[in-house]
Amino acid sequence: QVQLLESGGGFVQAGAALRLLCAASGRAFSRYTMGWFRQAPGKERELVGAISWCSGYLYYADSVKGRFTISRDNAQRTVSLQMNSLKPEDTAVYYCAANPTWPFIVSSADSWGQGTPVTVSS
Repeated sequence: QVQLLESGGGFVQAGAALRLLCAASGRAFSRYTMGWFRQAPGKERELVGAISWCSGYLYYADSVKGRFTISRDNAQRTVSLQMNSLKPEDTAVYYCAANPTWPFIVSSADSWGQGTPVTVSS
């Protein structure tokens, strides 16, 4: 397992950008598929994007394609989510998570961060 800690959330206006960072502890980080999820009030947790251990495979939800970019630095044990052109519907708590295989299967995730809130005003 790895321990995960998110940062970078905040309150922004529509059209702005934010960069979320997930820092991991544990040498196993480089072997994990990493994902960013979000959960808005009253809604189910949604997989926003995922990246395989070597960055060779990427996944984005349709709702964020072209606006969000996921990347990772295995040497630094970090995974980031660059969010551009933010919309009010992007408002949610954002979580990073680690999964031992690709594709990212929520039921197989064995590590979750505590989340960082993002609020986008119209």
